[in-house]
Amino acid sequence: MLKSGILNPQINSLLCRVRHTNTLVIADRGFPYWPALETVDLSLVDDIPTVLDVVQAIRPNFTIGRFFMAEEFRVHNPPAVMDRFARATAGAPTVFEPHIDFKKRVRFAIGLIRTADTIPYSNLILESA
Repeated sequence: MLKSGILNPQINSLLCRVRHTNTLVIADRGFPYWPALETVDLSLVDDIPTVLDVVQAIRPNFTIGRFFMAEEFRVHNPPAVMDRFARATAGAPTVFEPHIDFKKRVRFAIGLIRTADTIPYSNLILESA
């Protein structure tokens, strides 16, 4: 029985299949459903858990080469929110691109983890190093 780290077997399965330059999506509650993409839905109630909760949980055992986010995140969120995301993604570059381009990357991901995050455009794509 696992006693620490990620306890969710579906998330462990996704993480074990991510290889060099593969991607994993961590999405907010409103992100579109992708029928062809394995999705682990962790949403419980508003903001439990959040995108950053998931990033914090997986980061110790996941080598991130870069993050992708929608440019709209910077337009629709206050500086305090942007600062929290900057701290959580520190150590790997973040590429900001139009949301439409961001969504084009999703179909190539190994999987998607859906959270209950209510922050607009808080979706992240993590690319393994």
